[in-house]
Amino acid sequence: MSDRKATADVGLIGLAVMGQNLILNMNDHGFVVCAFNRTVEKVDEFLKKEAKGTKVIGAHSLEEFVSKLKTPRRIILLVKAGDAVDSFINKLVPLLDKGDIIIDGGNSEYQDSERRCEALKSKGILFVGSGVSGGEEGARYGPSLMPGGNPEAWPHIKEIFQSISAKVDGEPCCDWVGDGGSGHFVKMVHNGIEYGDMQLICEAYHLMKNAAGLNHDQMSEVFANWNKGVLDSFLIEITSNILKFKDTDNEPLVTKIRDSAGQKGTGKWTAIAALQHGIPVTLIGEAVFARCLSALKDQRVEASKILSGPTGKLTGDPTEFVEHIRKALYASKIVSYAQGFMLLRSAAHDYKWNLNYGAIALMWRGGCIIRSAFLGNIKTAFEKNPSLSCLLLDTFFVDAIRDCQTSWRHVVATAAQLGIPTPAFSTALAFYDGFRSDTLPNWNKGVLDSFLIEITSNILKFKDTDNEPLVTKIRDSAGQKGTGKWTAIAALQHGIPVTLIGEAVFARCLSALKDQRVEASKILSGPTGKLTGDPTEFVEHIRKALYASKIVSYAQGFMLLRSAAHDYKWNLNYG
Repeated sequence: MSDRKATADVGLIGLAVMGQNLILNMNDHGFVVCAFNRTVEKVDEFLKKEAKGTKVIGAHSLEEFVSKLKTPRRIILLVKAGDAVDSFINKLVPLLDKGDIIIDGGNSEYQDSERRCEALKSKGILFVGSGVSGGEEGARYGPSLMPGGNPEAWPHIKEIFQSISAKVDGEPCCDWVGDGGSGHFVKMVHNGIEYGDMQLICEAYHLMKNAAGLNHDQMSEVFANWNKGVLDSFLIEITSNILKFKDTDNEPLVTKIRDSAGQKGTGKWTAIAALQHGIPVTLIGEAVFARCLSALKDQRVEASKILSGPTGKLTGDPTEFVEHIRKALYASKIVSYAQGFMLLRSAAHDYKWNLNYGAIALMWRGGCIIRSAFLGNIKTAFEKNPSLSCLLLDTFFVDAIRDCQTSWRHVVATAAQLGIPTPAFSTALAFYDGFRSDTLPNWNKGVLDSFLIEITSNILKFKDTDNEPLVTKIRDSAGQKGTGKWTAIAALQHGIPVTLIGEAVFARCLSALKDQRVEASKILSGPTGKLTGDPTEFVEHIRKALYASKIVSYAQGFMLLRSAAHDYKWNLNYG
């Protein structure tokens, strides 16, 4: 098409608040932007109100919109993910020339971006799928941007993207991520880590309130102090502010928030991707399941009247326990980010993406929800060793966890004794102990498929030709047929907290990382104590724990069946 009337540097389709704010951000940085919306009345309204006095121009049709763009045309889509993106792409393609660029800045699934990139490449159109983080304020004043797709597009959008992004120490929180759907994959993992961070903060709050007995003003002060140290982050900062905020009756507002969390789905996507790639991203998985559990408000209210728990109180100094919580939070956060980057590395291998992990950490240091000083340490770790297989093996994080480990274990044990749920703290510690073990339960491979105590007994007493137990010679690297994984994915999709099966699948994923575990066992430390008390009594405790856990697992399984029956209109006979 002719560019005779072309005056705009970039065009944006989708005038919800995010789209409007991104346009105003680009305008502030000297770029002429052409705005379009499916309902054209919104274009006129935007130009008369929010964009009044700017250089922003509008269009009333896609043909007019395209004609106003300089070549190569740069078009940003900020519309609802899914069919709306495909619909606009299909309408735009006949109007574009080879070398023009379509950028999807919405919350699309990475598989869709991978597909769109390949499909448009064959038509000569350059596609970019870009994660945009920071919400409405970030879009207006500087988001974190994670563009990926056709690399030929990057030179044509780099100036715009890096100009409007957040800056940390003068560096833009934006760089080219990689090919295909990598930009949206990185954004998805970012959102999963965000779920994990928020769950850890919730558990810290719960422990301070219900174990240490702090009031909301005291907790606000604790979080404010934490924000001055290694936990310095946006989420810790706003938690402090939220806790001290009072309602009109001068009562803490947070006490009036219903304990039933929703979710947009991106954390769930991260957990599903981890299961599909065989990476034990346990903390994000538990964070998603915790939201699923919180959503079962009516069932929890009913259960609270029936199910018993411990009645003990915290022993020891509450102030000391709060410091233990801080260290447990820091160690668990390290594990969560380590797992997230393990998933990025696995996806990069599988999809042939050349990801720069240090640059990704820098992109997240500003403009986004998980922005924190901590990310600078991650960037440094990957700068020192770009082939680092797991952040836990970097010397900075080895030392950090060593300093926190005693407190971490104390918090998890105390929470269990007091009946306070800490799924994120607990799974992070379990992962750490599993990852630093060069040998994991090596009958896993032979028994979990059968799940029968009798077969377990037979396997354990079976001797090899040298009269040694055969089980000791089974490699502790379990495979899986996929059916357990399918169950965990179905649970995530239905919003049912089938945590035990999820952890069982992730345990197999961890066991499969044999070489990494052997390396980690030489670097990561753990406790050296021995069991105190009668071993026979402890074995009986194990029996009861196994029985109780098995009951929970079956209960979760039937909860999933009931949910599926409701959603699919099946008339199941559970008996």
